[in-house]
Amino acid sequence: MTKKKVVKVVNTNLLSLTDGIKALKEFCNNKPRKFIESVDLVINLFIDTKQPSQNIRFSVCLPVSVGNDVRVIVFTDDSLLQKTAIDAGAIAAGCEDLIQKIEDGFLEFDYVVTTPECMKKISKIAKILGPKGLMPNPKDGNITKDVAKVVQEIKKGKIRIKNDKFGIVHIKVGKIDFSDDDLIKNINAVLNSIKEFKPESVKGKFIGDVYLKSTMSPSFLIDINR
Repeated sequence: MTKKKVVKVVNTNLLSLTDGIKALKEFCNNKPRKFIESVDLVINLFIDTKQPSQNIRFSVCLPVSVGNDVRVIVFTDDSLLQKTAIDAGAIAAGCEDLIQKIEDGFLEFDYVVTTPECMKKISKIAKILGPKGLMPNPKDGNITKDVAKVVQEIKKGKIRIKNDKFGIVHIKVGKIDFSDDDLIKNINAVLNSIKEFKPESVKGKFIGDVYLKSTMSPSFLIDINR
């Protein structure tokens, strides 16, 4: 059986979400950094990652953008869609020419959107995109004819949620200078989405321990029922 990662916890007492955010901010304020730390949510799931049906993978739009300058590329043969994708914020749009560019070493992007017609064509670079988690997938909602809408959603804060091989989900939900209310909105959006996407093959308890941490802090154990 795969061993779980060990999560360094500063407080093993269950904290409410409000108290957890307060404790995290106090910890970070006592050890100020030269940069604004990210706030991450770490969720342990009671799943068997060796069973494909129990792994989760989907996308969700956070109420408050986490502020990432996400670089999106779009695969489409349609010149009009290419223009609308660029207008929506994509850094590149094309098909065969973009495939060739990636084969030549271009990988300076964070998210891939494609029209259904181009999926077969980009399968030739699946060995490049796949290991980096960039291959379009229906569960991520990035195979679409409405490329402009999806690009805008990604730029505004749409994130991918996927468990790792240990059954743990790591998600950036904001920055340490976010208001408490904004962090709570994003955290609740993530938790509610994960509950909604509970695999049918998982019986009984699905969500285990939940931790809140910043880039350089230990983790605070959160009681999501409070």
